[in-house]
Parts: sequence; C-alpha cells; structure tokens
Amino acid sequence: MDLTSAAGSVFAAFGLSGSAGLNAWLPLFVSALLDRVGVVELAQPFDSLSSTTGLVVLGALMVLDLVGDKIPVVDHALHVAGTVVAPVSGAALFAGQTGDHTDLPTLAAVLLGGGTAGVIHLGRTALRAASTATTAGAGSPFLSTGEDLGSGALTAIAFLLPLVAFLLVAALLVALAIGVRRLRAGTRARRRPAT
Repeated sequence: MDLTSAAGSVFAAFGLSGSAGLNAWLPLFVSALLDRVGVVELAQPFDSLSSTTGLVVLGALMVLDLVGDKIPVVDHALHVAGTVVAPVSGAALFAGQTGDHTDLPTLAAVLLGGGTAGVIHLGRTALRAASTATTAGAGSPFLSTGEDLGSGALTAIAFLLPLVAFLLVAALLVALAIGVRRLRAGTRARRRPAT
C-alpha cells in the first residue's frame, strides 16, 4: 500500500462523505458513474452501484431530491428522511473510496463516513429550519440550490484535489457549528423574559 495514495483516498473519502451531508444522492450517483466509465474504482460491494440498474435508480433518486428539495413541505420530508439517508450515503462513499486503497477497517470507514455526513446533514437541517422560520420558506429553494452546488463542487474536488476537499469539509463543519451555536444563542435570547 502506497502511503500517499492511502492518504489521498482517506482525504477524498472525507470530501465525498461531506458532500453526502449536503445532498445524499448526488455524490453517490457521480461516484457510481465515474466507476462505470473507469475513472475511479469503488471497492466491493459498492462497485455494484455502477451497474445499469444502480445508475438508473441513483439518477432517479438524485433528480427527485434535486427537485423535491425546492418545494416547501416536501423539503421538510426529505430532510427527515435524510437523517437516515445522508449517513448511509456517507458511510457507503467513505468505505467505497477507502476499501481497496487503505488498511482502514470497514467499520471505521463506515463510522467516519456516516458521522461526517450525518453531522453536516443535521447542521444544514437546523440552518434550513431557521431560514424557513424567518423567510416563511421563500429562502429554502435558494439554500437548496446552494447545497446542491456545494455538494457537486465538493464531489469534484474530492476526486481532483483530495486534501483540499478534506480541508473544505473541516471548514464546513466549523462553519455549521458556529451557525448552529448562534441560532441557539438567538433562540435563548428571545425566550428570556424581559426584565
């Protein structure tokens, strides 16, 4: 095992799982498509996602999510489902990226990928709820578009510049933590009775 290659695989895996926290289906579809055309190689059993059936199903789910996340009420249902789907997607992407290229145990890959995607998904869900409350849902399509673009860009960067993807995911986690902390502080301040 080449240490540089292994580190690149881990950095790329963090980028892909972070991308899944923003949009669970887009990085899965792109990764499967790239595996199908031979640009990347996903570890077994994740390489089965690049089958014709896998690509059709992932493509359909991606399109449904891209459209549905722009529609009020539907976006809320998708975010609730995403609480499960995003970590599963992140786990699959992390394990699929690192499986053949590192000695990282599968359980560790699943936990790292699922945890990264899950935390990012929960952070974006909290920020989206705040946007919905302050804009009556009018801001949600714009936030959703930004999340989709961010997921697509992070997916591309994960394959092209893995270290940069890792650093972007770390920055995103910090930004989400700060944003959620500010939301909580603002909520507590509004709940305090005036004295």
